[in-house]
Amino acid sequence: MTTTVLITLTGPDRPGVTSRLFGVLAGYPVAVLDIEQVVIRGKLVLGVLLECDGPPDLTGIHSSATALARDLGLEAEITTGSSSGSGGGPGRGGRLHVTVLGSPLAPAAISAIAGRIAASGANIDRIGRLARHPVTCIEMDISGGDPVPLRQDLARVAVTQGIDVAVQRGGLHRRALRLIVMDVDSTLIRDEVIDLLAARAGCAAEVAKVTTAAMRGELDFAASLRERVSLLAGLEAAVLDEVRGELRLTAGARTLIGTLGRLGYKSGIVSGGFVQVIGPLATELGIGYVAANVLEISGGKLTGRLSGPVIDRAAKADALRRFAADAGVPLSQTVAVGDGANDLDMIAAAGLGIAFNAKPVVRDAADTSLSIPHLDAILYLLGIPSDEVAEDG
Repeated sequence: MTTTVLITLTGPDRPGVTSRLFGVLAGYPVAVLDIEQVVIRGKLVLGVLLECDGPPDLTGIHSSATALARDLGLEAEITTGSSSGSGGGPGRGGRLHVTVLGSPLAPAAISAIAGRIAASGANIDRIGRLARHPVTCIEMDISGGDPVPLRQDLARVAVTQGIDVAVQRGGLHRRALRLIVMDVDSTLIRDEVIDLLAARAGCAAEVAKVTTAAMRGELDFAASLRERVSLLAGLEAAVLDEVRGELRLTAGARTLIGTLGRLGYKSGIVSGGFVQVIGPLATELGIGYVAANVLEISGGKLTGRLSGPVIDRAAKADALRRFAADAGVPLSQTVAVGDGANDLDMIAAAGLGIAFNAKPVVRDAADTSLSIPHLDAILYLLGIPSDEVAEDG
């Protein structure tokens, strides 16, 4: 077995970073096993995997790489591992991140997760903590794992242990994600906008019944939405302002959007709700892209009809693609978050689909799911530790 060293530099891109890094490394007896570099809108992620020839000078390599990063205004992460010396190191397909979240996170849960990883034939190479409040989050880097069966195994463990577990492929994939698109009702906010409107129109029970069935996928969404909107006919348009003032953001929503914005992410919302209500909220939060239904208004009152196409399941996925194209971000570098059947196509189209406190059909289809009521826990799935999280604004 020989020692491997993974050096990752992140920060503003500039000419000469690669040449200077390898100029520093030229002073050590190492061989280059792998290099990955991503530059997105001026942000650099450069990863170099080295194999040491003979006893490694790990202190010297760490000090030299850290000093270089500091001089270039970058951040450096240096981790060590081992390889068989057969000239390849860990394969690209075998490196995975396993993220575990719990509140609390009990020893039995860690034991169960680690046991299933070992039983799958994979090895835990590194464990680190990303957060400890309001949830505890640890991340494991593992090698030799097959993501599909491991994700299924760990999903069952998550249910029995009352935790959340995400399995994602390793490398620079997560750091390249650059656009997040979210559902609104019961995701970005804790409310269902149409239910709030229905309460003022005196038809809350009837509308809620149709809403629940639609979210379970039991009814065609477009038809059910038109049916519910028809019950709002005659409602004063001024009620829209009142409802907007009552909206309750999901815990951690501002932190999530603020942190990702600071890191260069674009953000968008897609909703089966109404642009007259959520559009101003998006502006307030600094969300750049919005797709939602438009309520028809005449004479200062709702007509009970929609103006324009319905934002249904297919339209949400189309909006994700449109936002990504406008932002110059490939679909593989997008994140989609939702909770209902209406979000399934969007979640499937994104590079990372996240089910947030979702219906079972959505949890089963998504890449990963969260059952805790904190939207900013998504940051940990992206590998962002709590000490890099922006304060709630």
